Amino acid sequence: MAITSLEEKTAFITGGAKGIGLGIARALVAKGSNVMIADIDEGALNSAVQELGGKADAVICDVADPAAVKAAADKTIERFGKVHILVNNAGVGGGGKPGETTLEDWRWVVDINLMGVVYGVEIFVPLIKSHGEGGYIINTASLAGHAVGAGTGGPYNATKFAVVGYSETLRAQLAKHNIGCSALCPAWVDTEIHKSGFRAPSSAGLDVKAAMQSPRFQQMDAVLKSGISPNLVGEWAVDCMLANRMHIFTHPQFAPGIEERMNEVRADYQACADDPRFSE
Repeated sequence: MAITSLEEKTAFITGGAKGIGLGIARALVAKGSNVMIADIDEGALNSAVQELGGKADAVICDVADPAAVKAAADKTIERFGKVHILVNNAGVGGGGKPGETTLEDWRWVVDINLMGVVYGVEIFVPLIKSHGEGGYIINTASLAGHAVGAGTGGPYNATKFAVVGYSETLRAQLAKHNIGCSALCPAWVDTEIHKSGFRAPSSAGLDVKAAMQSPRFQQMDAVLKSGISPNLVGEWAVDCMLANRMHIFTHPQFAPGIEERMNEVRADYQACADDPRFSE
């Protein structure tokens, strides 16, 4: 088992000042862990550290910048001596229709949602290996990393599928080092991820106040506000880490969507198996 006790373990959490990241930080601190929360929002970081108390510290970090992630790792070691748990949680939404999404927006989403995870892994895994005490990685993906709908965003879905596949690879490759890995795959959670799109390159010069009054934004705002608590997600993520679960799901009501995709994959694979051209 990669992690059996959280007492005096140290976790590094990106996107940790609000939402799911802060929910995970709260759950870890409650179980005796030290946490270094990283975020681009300095005000939210300060508020989170005050709430979490002496077992927490904070660092400003843009996960799309590997130098910033390395500096945040150095500060974590300087502050706590070791790091055992990496939570790659920072992420943004990314919509746009095929043929109508700018390449700049694609790069923005990929740099944060996927490469931000990669930078975290490449920088922190050697630190976790170095003390020989084992460790764990939680990568925040999404239910959209398993099943998608026509109304969801291509860049977002693509990166979340990538994070799920990457996490499964990490789990297999790092097991021999006593480092576990899970992909956190929630659906609707009461966070502000829908506001992240206002930072996309294509939104430069956008009247944000006007955009927040649009029917599309108001609809998404209502959906997210009706979502489950990020604190519940945080508690469950920590429970699943201790149980060494590969996929951390949070919304049992969406199981039919997962099953529908699985059935489609089975049927398509069976078509290959039934074709005599592949039986030779």
